[in-house]
Amino acid sequence: MTTKLKDVKPSAIVDRITALSDDELDELCEAAEKAIIDGNGFGWLNPPPRRVLESYWRGVLLMPQRELFVARLDGAIVGSTQLLRPPPNNEAQAHAAQLTTFFIAPWARGHGLARGMLKSVEEAARASGLRQIDLDVRATQTAAIQLVEQAGYRRWGVKPRYAYVDGTYVDGVYYTKVLDAA
Repeated sequence: MTTKLKDVKPSAIVDRITALSDDELDELCEAAEKAIIDGNGFGWLNPPPRRVLESYWRGVLLMPQRELFVARLDGAIVGSTQLLRPPPNNEAQAHAAQLTTFFIAPWARGHGLARGMLKSVEEAARASGLRQIDLDVRATQTAAIQLVEQAGYRRWGVKPRYAYVDGTYVDGVYYTKVLDAA
């Protein structure tokens, strides 16, 4: 599933992928490393060894509850996010998914790719019958907070001591978006 984005440059697209070539895996790891160094590392504070990142991304593709979306700029992968569905035994929360591991490499920002990934994930969620997407971010990730709030996500809570970064506790901010309200 490839989404050509109206509000971005023609060379910017978002794909939902189910496999990675060696070159794509390398691009994804490179983008993740740069995002981690920039402070947007979806949990990592320092880039792990490359073999760990490679194993992580390969593992994501093996997990049936995860859908991997990548952002491409001039054909190269520069960011990603995942739609995480609840496990099959959680019927009570089968309506809601979580958006996780959301990042764009620093050099690829400003092309509308983050907004495009949100839109693609929401479209895929709606198409599969999901009715809600939840996500959480560190309170220090102001660009991500601005993006999700502009996309209609509603802040519903703050968790003190959500993360421990550079010797300081950082709050976490929780958001939700109801997809079936439109």
